[in-house]
Amino acid sequence: MRVLVTSSRNTFALDIIRKLGSSGHTVFASDTYQGAVGNHSKYLTGHAITASPRFETDQFIADISALVITHRIELIIPTFEEVFYLSARAHDLPPGVKLYAGSFEKLARLHDKASFKRLVIEANVPVPETVVVSSETELYAAIQRTPRYFARAAFSRGGVGLLTNTGPLAGKMNVSECHPTLEQPWLVQPFVDGPMLCTYSTIVDGRVTSHCTYSVPEQWGHSTGITFLSVDSTETLAYTQQIIDTLDTGFTGQLSFDFVNNDGKLYAIECNPRPTNGVILLGAGEFARALTGDVAEPVVVAPGVERQVALAVVADAFAQPIAHLKDTLHYLLSVRDVGAGWHDSVAMMWSPTTLIHGAKLSHGSRTELLAALGDDIVWNGEPIAGMTPEDREALEAVHLQRA
Repeated sequence: MRVLVTSSRNTFALDIIRKLGSSGHTVFASDTYQGAVGNHSKYLTGHAITASPRFETDQFIADISALVITHRIELIIPTFEEVFYLSARAHDLPPGVKLYAGSFEKLARLHDKASFKRLVIEANVPVPETVVVSSETELYAAIQRTPRYFARAAFSRGGVGLLTNTGPLAGKMNVSECHPTLEQPWLVQPFVDGPMLCTYSTIVDGRVTSHCTYSVPEQWGHSTGITFLSVDSTETLAYTQQIIDTLDTGFTGQLSFDFVNNDGKLYAIECNPRPTNGVILLGAGEFARALTGDVAEPVVVAPGVERQVALAVVADAFAQPIAHLKDTLHYLLSVRDVGAGWHDSVAMMWSPTTLIHGAKLSHGSRTELLAALGDDIVWNGEPIAGMTPEDREALEAVHLQRA
């Protein structure tokens, strides 16, 4: 199969490239800048630079279409929020190429955290009590009614832009920095105690074909995970299938969910309708087969598989107190790096260019850096240039589900 992996800057995108390339597929990659780590993997046949899907949507679609035609691409695998632009403009892609993603309306319903909450309730999956606010006045009132609160924008990602008065992120963001609107509302929930559990799944024709549940023992700035440990998937697999059955029994694509484990009860928090680092914990052959649906039962990662992004662990150590050094040494000495065994070191040597790329865009703190790293490939609920009238109407309907 001839595959194009987009937004190759992400560690998990590089992992997908390696898994498919080592399984005999012909893999190409693309991103909006040359230094993206996945663009330099030895498992690639070639790579290309495209326009930004967010800021130059028409040119992005033209660039992707040219790659599909030139390299006879059969399958496009999005790895970040360019998935929304590709799905909304699927009618403009060359005939015959498949997009490994759901319809735009389904993706939008998952991504908008307010409409996602309603979907999860319909699927009979536990979710924290949630208030949707669309003004600063409503936000102030909601957090005053909630002694221990957790608030974030309906369109957000990567643990960035969180307002809370509880836990390690308490006070990191001031309420005066939050500006909810009708177009960009916020969610306010009671703070749910307990560790976060994340999932990653591939889905083919409404059936989960691979699934991983993992914790994140180490995070960069209490947001982005840099170590990953698989745990039991029994409950999250069932919840994932329930959500898919409620959303679309014909759904095909990649979905990632976040849950909080509160004294043994899981609460669904949000969905990323794209891959996350859980894919790293899957075996190469298992992932390649699951992607095409060539499995009789879901491939489930057993508990106890652990990986780390060693470069990020080292970088984070410099921002931690000296007492944290023993944990850093544990991960560096005991946990396998995500690149171990691939003999693809040239790709990871480009990691600093990703940070430099983000730093140029952010000019600020680590939190701002994390947000800037994906600024040109995110989607925040706006109408997309060239989308069909039907998808535009569907988007309005999704926003109405916030009520």
